[in-house]
Amino acid sequence: MEYPFEIVSLLVSPRHAYFGRPKDGPADEVETSTPEQVEIVADKGIRGDRFFGVRAHTEAAVTFLALEAWRAAAGDVDPVVARRNVVVRGLELDPLRGREFTIDTGDGPVRFRGGRPAHPCSWMDTVAGDGTRKALIGRGGLRAQPLSSGILRVGAAVIGADVELDAARAADQVKRAQPL
Repeated sequence: MEYPFEIVSLLVSPRHAYFGRPKDGPADEVETSTPEQVEIVADKGIRGDRFFGVRAHTEAAVTFLALEAWRAAAGDVDPVVARRNVVVRGLELDPLRGREFTIDTGDGPVRFRGGRPAHPCSWMDTVAGDGTRKALIGRGGLRAQPLSSGILRVGAAVIGADVELDAARAADQVKRAQPL
């Protein structure tokens, strides 16, 4: 089955910005870019990103976040503060856990395997406002393993998946917290 959706933004950062205690504040001057396109490398992630080629993160090298879920939790706060690699609009993410899917933004399909949820950390209350972390539980996004290489671009996209997806549920909070 194929479904149209939109990639709203892409994020690449060679270093972590949120570590330690939130009361100490984020790391100073962490280089973060929001390019119009990214290169996905099979079993490694997004070239130039902090998770690229990190063995412990192979199955979670690319993170997705539904803009609808972010807005429900954080309102008008810029989703770049969530530090997810791919922010999408019109795409339900939860059914993709444990499933292979492809995303095509015009340069051919890139294949992924949906993994565990991208749980929100306590930093969300610091950078996006009190209560954001709790509001993101069950809708903080999806971690995925890239199974093929290719390009993702901001703009119109098509996802191919063997499961029904409903864009109207993109903001829904799910109760299952672990991978399928």
